[in-house]
Amino acid sequence: MTGHLVRGIENLPGDGRSSAVTIGKFDGVHRGHRAVLERLESEAAGRRTVVVTFDRHPASVLSPETAPEPLLSVDQKTEALLEAGVDLVVVLPFTAEFAALTADEFVDQVLVAGLSAEVVLVGADFRYGSHGSGTVDSLRAAGERGGFAVALVDDVCEHDGTRISSTGIRGMLATGLTTEATEALGRPHRIRSLVVHGHQRGRDLGYPTANLAHDAEGYIPADGVYACWLHVGGDRYGAAVSIGNNPTFGDVPEKTVEAHAIDVHLDLYDQVVELEFIEYIRPMHKFPSADALAAQMGADELRIRDVLGLPAPA
Repeated sequence: MTGHLVRGIENLPGDGRSSAVTIGKFDGVHRGHRAVLERLESEAAGRRTVVVTFDRHPASVLSPETAPEPLLSVDQKTEALLEAGVDLVVVLPFTAEFAALTADEFVDQVLVAGLSAEVVLVGADFRYGSHGSGTVDSLRAAGERGGFAVALVDDVCEHDGTRISSTGIRGMLATGLTTEATEALGRPHRIRSLVVHGHQRGRDLGYPTANLAHDAEGYIPADGVYACWLHVGGDRYGAAVSIGNNPTFGDVPEKTVEAHAIDVHLDLYDQVVELEFIEYIRPMHKFPSADALAAQMGADELRIRDVLGLPAPA
């Protein structure tokens, strides 16, 4: 990553360097977003490429009851944008004060004074400023005064014409459709968290697991068992991952994420790990006994080995 990150209007460069700017939530940094970034690079023609995004979904301030759970944490999102080759990522705190900026104030403070925009790339339904008062037409008029052109970008759709969207991907993950989510994202979905101590029942059953803290970064998919890659310290391991409240034992009130690394014994306590979701294996079930659960875990591992291309156990 060679780009830079700044947070807040007060930290915008204001250096007079001409920029090509796009603005949006960019939740997931999915294939549609990546098409926008490619178009931004084309429109930039040597100018600095800038993505302006937010530290939370605007609905969390404007309409909290409708705010969706994000696909990525802010850190995950900014990392993905920088990895995509953007020169500058600007994260603006979407506070009540920010939401009260008029359309002209947003243009003047962010696009003109802060970023020296010469091209602004947005979707046809782009709105900005207090109560969404700014439109593409008003942005074009502001550009004539402020010295920037406005370019429009089309939605990116699947082969069946379905628009690729963060909402759609969230729905896929919420129902265990990880393969479809991978296609829409352009890469497997990932979550990241610290490994904490759990009940250690997996160890007793012969399948020790790493338990992720409940404040994991990234959207937690539907309850069930998954084939995953586990990333830690630059290494990657095949893993069987379960999500749910362990109905066989019935004493885990909160949804938990547990990862069993295949063929290796790792001490992951207090380390940050990342899980990459490859395939949904089965839903969660309540088994009649611990032995029955252990037998199913063995069958799950064989299936997961096949999905990940890992050798059969010796």
